[in-house]
Amino acid sequence: MAEKSLAIVVLAAGQGSRMQSDLPKVLHRLAGVPLIGHALAAARVLDPEQVIVVAGHGADQVTKAVARIDPDARIVLQAEQLGTGHAVRQALPELEGFEGRVIVLYGDTPFIGEDTLLALASHPSDLVVLGFEAEEPGRYGRLIVGARGLDRIVEYKDADAATRDIALCNSGVMALDASLLRQLIVRLTNRNASGEYYLTDLVALARAEGRRADVVTCDESETLGINTRAELAEAEATFQDRARRRALEDGVTLCDPATVWFALDTVIGRDAVIGPSVVFGPGVTVESGAEILPFCHLEGCHVSSGANVGPFARLRPGAELGGDVHVGNFVEIKNAVLDEGVKVGHLTYLGDAHVGEHTNIGAGTITCNYDGVMKHRTDIGARAFIGSDTMLVAPVRVGDDAMTGSGSVITQDVPDGALAIGRARQTTKPGLATRLMAALRAKKESR
Repeated sequence: MAEKSLAIVVLAAGQGSRMQSDLPKVLHRLAGVPLIGHALAAARVLDPEQVIVVAGHGADQVTKAVARIDPDARIVLQAEQLGTGHAVRQALPELEGFEGRVIVLYGDTPFIGEDTLLALASHPSDLVVLGFEAEEPGRYGRLIVGARGLDRIVEYKDADAATRDIALCNSGVMALDASLLRQLIVRLTNRNASGEYYLTDLVALARAEGRRADVVTCDESETLGINTRAELAEAEATFQDRARRRALEDGVTLCDPATVWFALDTVIGRDAVIGPSVVFGPGVTVESGAEILPFCHLEGCHVSSGANVGPFARLRPGAELGGDVHVGNFVEIKNAVLDEGVKVGHLTYLGDAHVGEHTNIGAGTITCNYDGVMKHRTDIGARAFIGSDTMLVAPVRVGDDAMTGSGSVITQDVPDGALAIGRARQTTKPGLATRLMAALRAKKESR
């Protein structure tokens, strides 16, 4: 079979009332990203020509989230939720002129694997349904398979007792040629127990046209859909367990695997060491040989080989740590680049900044980057020495090989090689502390 171009339709219109939430179900987070982000990431693995998201409940919120996750995805609206077949029909205008294969995914089903999707995309049959053998079939639709492939799908509400005994269940995921989709979907009816237009009825319609329908099977765990908070928690545990095992197999040292939390896109190189109770938010890359000590939180950052972070450090979006950088305890880095060999030992905030190579940042240093209206940058040169408790009031530059005195408030640029001291002159009053304490004690005793 010649390789066909692909389009992916992701259904994300449901309210998810069992979540007991004002937030659309597909925007609840799993592994640091909305559920729909997992479906979109799976779709992009196939390099499709088009990705179309069908939004409905909370469409404005879903549209904004999809634009952040996958700006190339197209959004269509299902104003009334009249079933899966009706939802897919809303995508037809976006598929006009497309002659490849269409795969229908669901925004609340995060675990479908790449091999499974490739099997759906490459299967020679006109229509293919993704099925699984369920330990407890429950209320899933049942797949009725005969000598000529898949005969039909029967929804649980419409099934008799014998059909409900079948263990081969429907995941809802389907692949079919776009031309066949356009031909059949307009013929769906809502004559069923739910009064909805079922996508699954396409199977019977295709068979009536003499087309071949078949089933691709996968492990039940791939088809897990999220409908409740409990299922979301179970899915998080499943994801984290898989991510931890994968990291260990890839040569990453996890000192206490059960306490390390990964995001969907976390990338960690071999021989990196991750201490206990480390949390990775989205967008983190840790290169080979780096070490993240206990109780750190990282998000949207890059840690180069040989760098050492923590314990109790926070790297926020835009943090870029060069090779052999040390970021110590209770240090926060945000939108800042630290070149090779920079040392930031403790109790420091560096935001909207660039720090040159082999510079030392003393304890208690703060880049004062926000004036209440706008953010401003701080530039610190190479081999500089920033004394403890220095306040760098941006915009400001400290040159190469320059120094600041401890306790300084730096409001003007410091030239290369210069020492800047910006603190009030100390005044000492002999004996005043003793007299003040005596007066306070006397006042307390008189009460």
